[in-house]
Amino acid sequence: MFTRLLRTVFAVALLSASAGASRANKVVLLSSLDSSKIAGSAPSIAMLPPPTAPQIHGPYVVGIFTGTPLIWTVPVTGQRPMSFSAKGLPRGVSFGRVSGTFTGTIAKTGDYPVQVSVKNRKGHETATVHLVADKTLALTPPMGWNSYDAYGDNVTEAETLDNAMYLKHNMQPYGWDTVVVDYRWYDPGAYNNNANERAGAKLTMDDYGRLLPSPNRFPSAADSAGFRPLADKIHALGLKFGIHIMRGIPRNAVTANTPIEGSGYYASEAANTADVCGWCPDMYGVRADTAAGQAYYDSLFRLYASWGVDYVKMDDTSQPYHKGDIDDVRNAIDKCGRSIVYSLSPGETSIDEAAHVAAHANLWRVSGDFWDDWSALHREFDIADRWRSYVGPGHWADADMLPLGHLSVGRRSVGDDRQTRFTKSEQTTLMSLWCLLPAPLMLGAAMPDNDQWTLSLLTNPEVLALDQEAGAKPAWRAEHNEDIEIWERKLADGSVAVGVFNLDDVDVDRVVSRGELGLSGRYMVRDLWQRKDKGMMPNHLVLHITRHGTSLLRFRKCQ
Repeated sequence: MFTRLLRTVFAVALLSASAGASRANKVVLLSSLDSSKIAGSAPSIAMLPPPTAPQIHGPYVVGIFTGTPLIWTVPVTGQRPMSFSAKGLPRGVSFGRVSGTFTGTIAKTGDYPVQVSVKNRKGHETATVHLVADKTLALTPPMGWNSYDAYGDNVTEAETLDNAMYLKHNMQPYGWDTVVVDYRWYDPGAYNNNANERAGAKLTMDDYGRLLPSPNRFPSAADSAGFRPLADKIHALGLKFGIHIMRGIPRNAVTANTPIEGSGYYASEAANTADVCGWCPDMYGVRADTAAGQAYYDSLFRLYASWGVDYVKMDDTSQPYHKGDIDDVRNAIDKCGRSIVYSLSPGETSIDEAAHVAAHANLWRVSGDFWDDWSALHREFDIADRWRSYVGPGHWADADMLPLGHLSVGRRSVGDDRQTRFTKSEQTTLMSLWCLLPAPLMLGAAMPDNDQWTLSLLTNPEVLALDQEAGAKPAWRAEHNEDIEIWERKLADGSVAVGVFNLDDVDVDRVVSRGELGLSGRYMVRDLWQRKDKGMMPNHLVLHITRHGTSLLRFRKCQ
């Protein structure tokens, strides 16, 4: 305690004595007396059980295409069982009194504020949720799970359902609501994530050249049922269902010259055989400038709509940028009869295409595949700064999945079967940056293997509230140097969220001042990871930040 006090006094004295010094001089390295912390002391995060009384969490705004099916469940923590009620439901929408799930359709475009109430034996809570029927989805960044980081190219139906059940019971109460089956679900023999070894493989496909889930991995897909039975199971949990697809048309379909459903065209007329993916041998490109190419994508998304798909991640699209395919898919989604969130991969998407991609996709990759490596996380700060002007409701820069928890199960993904290589400090930096920006949150873990620390990291409601704020404005980079990044964001209630990130390889103390943060007046300081108020903002605040770690604060103005 005495050493910490000396360090704090020295830090404030340093700031006072060097008002004209560089910002880097505001970083105070730990003394040799604290050398045990140089290896990286663990960050302090709250590991609190949820309160027993109901507590409703964001998002508080949900977008849907007018006239298409709605599926969305109110995120609420508290002791079960609970009972739900709703006032102001738009015509055509039902609300589950036990499940808290909205279903149905909204026939008329508009913003419908619905007052949702939930109660149990311990209490009750009410909140207003806006159902917005229009032409825009993903009014807040999508939150969910993707199978790839844990299961690579051969996830099974059983594994998908295990993770969906975990998401439902442990994370949906905080807003996580989408389950995505990634990469090559149509290959019955996928086994080691090296797709090029499967070149020429017989893939599961219908008579119209559209790939189907392989029944040996997805038994409910037998008899050409496709993903409809699995989607129904996911929807019954109050969750949304998504799939990964490769850009283009199957080479097998072109070889067989299958007809294109709903048209007079054939696969050979839609295919561009000179356009191939360098890392997946399954597809040819589509001649997106032709009626046959549009007809193929139209048929594809009619199929996905019939399955009940809510989210499509389209690979081999962003880098290099395939504008024609994106245009065709946008057209296909808009007329398929279902609200399908459209995600592009991989990245980095060219910044020259920023205006086009923001107008045509709901999220797009701004980095290459992101794994549990500090240098990759370090690069994300520059990437985030480059894309911040294009972030907003309905269009989100996607920094890729969250490689947290148990990854590469049985070496089915990239690298060894492992727990994430990110330190706990790096994990808080990852979640802090993504939520501050804000950015999509798609977890890549084998979730049933999560420990309590990982679950607490992913379900901190105060941190997630930053990510899910309605009408979110992007964060900005207030400071950037070799050792420290400071990012700030003004929030709807007038408060300011601030992330102070330590990029150095040692723990540091960092002094921040009112003037530096642009704060005038009286502000209460709250530590969002500790979920504790820290008192009124003084003229100078000294933050102890672990190596590669973060201090994430919310400054709430007092009247």
